[in-house]
Amino acid sequence: MTAYFWIAKGLSTGMGESTSDFLVHKLVPELAVVLGGIGLVIALVLQFGVRRYVAWRYWLAVAMVGVFGTMAADALHVGLGVPYIASTVFYAIVLAVVFRAWYASERTLSIHSIFTPRRELFYWATVLATFALGTAAGDLTAVTFGLGYFASGLLFAGVIAIPALGYWRFGMNSILAFWFAYVATRPLGASLADWLAVTHRRGGLALGTGSVSLALAALIAAIVAYLTATRRDVPAPQL
Repeated sequence: MTAYFWIAKGLSTGMGESTSDFLVHKLVPELAVVLGGIGLVIALVLQFGVRRYVAWRYWLAVAMVGVFGTMAADALHVGLGVPYIASTVFYAIVLAVVFRAWYASERTLSIHSIFTPRRELFYWATVLATFALGTAAGDLTAVTFGLGYFASGLLFAGVIAIPALGYWRFGMNSILAFWFAYVATRPLGASLADWLAVTHRRGGLALGTGSVSLALAALIAAIVAYLTATRRDVPAPQL
């Protein structure tokens, strides 16, 4: 299941980036943000409406967090003129505050302990903060530091290898490794999605945000359909 989770997570980060960019440029930006917020609320209502894991509800919520989280990060830079380095630091602080509040309340940050509405609220607040932070960090390396989107993707591929190797070979704490990788997945997926979508002048392949968004959404849907049919992502009952 681990491979399916991280593949779907990586695709959702790229889809969130490309969909957000598509909506913001095709619609009035304020309207796009409102629609993104409404979509997120609907997805979370559906997610909180069941007391068990349902693949399509969960991944719909992740996808909508990806879209709105991108908009939240971009709003600081595009709408308010906040430099990417400042927005990256800001969302890192927000994430740290959410983690601190979650641990102070529940004494654990493990995703395997999420079986109450309050813990699930902490989880989704954390996910939203990681998406906003990852978006800002990816733009920071690609634009402010001048690496470009493809090089930024390679950079964050190296970053995400740290928790992977740390957990696999060096006994890194599983909770730390998970959230480390979760944060790094966002700028990795977003950078590669931008590289696919943006114009040649900006260092991309010029496939367009709409085309990239549809392709990634189709891949996510295929994975979710497979998981729903096979139930590979549902733990076996304890005897």
